[in-house]
Amino acid sequence: MLKWFMLTVYITLCCYVMWSFCRWTKKIYLPKRRAFNIIVCGLILIFAASIFLGKFLPENDYQLLILRFSNYWIGFLIYLIFFILTADLFLLLLKLASRYIKSSKHLLSSVFLRTILGFLVILLSISFTVYGCFHAKMLTTAHYKATIQKSAGNLTDLRMILLGDFHLGYSVGCSQIEDMVAAINSENADIVVIAGDIFDNNFDALDNPERLEMLLSQINSTYGTYAVFGNHDVTETLIAGFPISSKNAPRDPRMYEFLKKSNISVLEDETAIIDNSFYLTGRLDEKRTGNGTKKRASLDELTKNLDPSMPLFVISHEPDHLSDYNAHGVDIVLSGHTHAGQFFPLTIVQPFVWENYWGMKMIDSMYSFVTSGIGVYGPDMRVGTNSEVMVIDVHFE
Repeated sequence: MLKWFMLTVYITLCCYVMWSFCRWTKKIYLPKRRAFNIIVCGLILIFAASIFLGKFLPENDYQLLILRFSNYWIGFLIYLIFFILTADLFLLLLKLASRYIKSSKHLLSSVFLRTILGFLVILLSISFTVYGCFHAKMLTTAHYKATIQKSAGNLTDLRMILLGDFHLGYSVGCSQIEDMVAAINSENADIVVIAGDIFDNNFDALDNPERLEMLLSQINSTYGTYAVFGNHDVTETLIAGFPISSKNAPRDPRMYEFLKKSNISVLEDETAIIDNSFYLTGRLDEKRTGNGTKKRASLDELTKNLDPSMPLFVISHEPDHLSDYNAHGVDIVLSGHTHAGQFFPLTIVQPFVWENYWGMKMIDSMYSFVTSGIGVYGPDMRVGTNSEVMVIDVHFE
C-alpha cells in the first residue's frame, strides 16, 4: 500500500513541476514557446522514468549509469520543488499585500519579476544539487568526550570511533572507504564501532568487493572493529531510496562473508566483553532483522546476566527508546541511521523526529551518540550536513 502511495506522490510532484514550468513560460516572452515546453516536459518525463528504468534493465554498465543518474535526479527534483514552492509562496504573499499596497499590485504583474524568479528557481536548484554532490564526498572528523562513573578494570581512558551508514553500492565505493580508513588510522583508536547500514540493499551493487574488504581490513585499533546491521543491510528493491518489498526482507549471506574477510565482528543481539573491562552489546535492527520470523531480543534479555558495575555500551542502529536504555543501566548508546537529515530542507525535520538526531545528548548520566554517517541514502548529496568519522574519548572514574 505504501509503495503505491509513494508512487502517486512522485508522479504528482513531477506533474506539478511540469505545470509550474508551463505556467511560468506563459508569463514571459519566449519564441516558439509551445515547442520549448514540449521538449522540456519530455525531458522531465525521461528523467523521472530513470528511477524505474534502472531497476528493470539487465545488470551492466548502462544500468549502473542510469541508477547513479536517478540518484542525482531525485535530489535535483527535491530542490526544484522546494524553490518552486518558495517562489509561489512569495507571489501569494505579494498578491495579499497588493490589496493594501498599490505598488505591490504593479510588481505582481511585472514580467521582469516573474522572469527573475523563474531563473532563480532553476539556478538555485542546480547550485544546491551540484554543491551537495561534491560535498557528500568530503569527509570530516568530529571529536566528543564522555565521562563514565564506573571502573573499567585497568582502563582509565578509551578512544572509540563511531562510524555508520556506509551504504556501499551505487553511490559509495572504494574511494570514500579509502579516505575513511586513512582518517580512522590517524586517530589511534582503541576500538571502532559501525552502527549499521553497511550495505545499500544490494550486495551486487558493490563496485569492487575484494578491494573494499582489503581496505576495511586495514582499519587499525587495539580491540578491533565491531558492527551491527541496519535496516538497509537486507536484500530488497528500492525505488528512489524507498523500499517496495515487505519488511521480511532477507539478509544476503555474502554480507556476513564480506564482513568476516574485512576483520569486522558482527554482534546480533550479542554482548562482547572487551579486555575484561567493559561490555559492548550489538542489537538487531528493530524493523528489518534480516530474518522475517525473528524478533530482536529485549533489553531485559540482553542485560539480565551482565555485571551492572561494569561499563555497558550498546550499538543500536536507530537512536530510539533512549529512556529505556537509561533505565537498563546503559552508559553509552551508539547509533546512526538519521544521516543528520543528510540535506536541507530535510535537516529541518530530523530534530522533531528523533530525541537525538545527531551528535551527543545526555539523558541523566547516559550518553547517546549519533553519527551523521559516511555515505548517503537515496540522493547522492549532502547539504547542511557532513560525512563524518566520530571520535569519542571516554574517561572512566
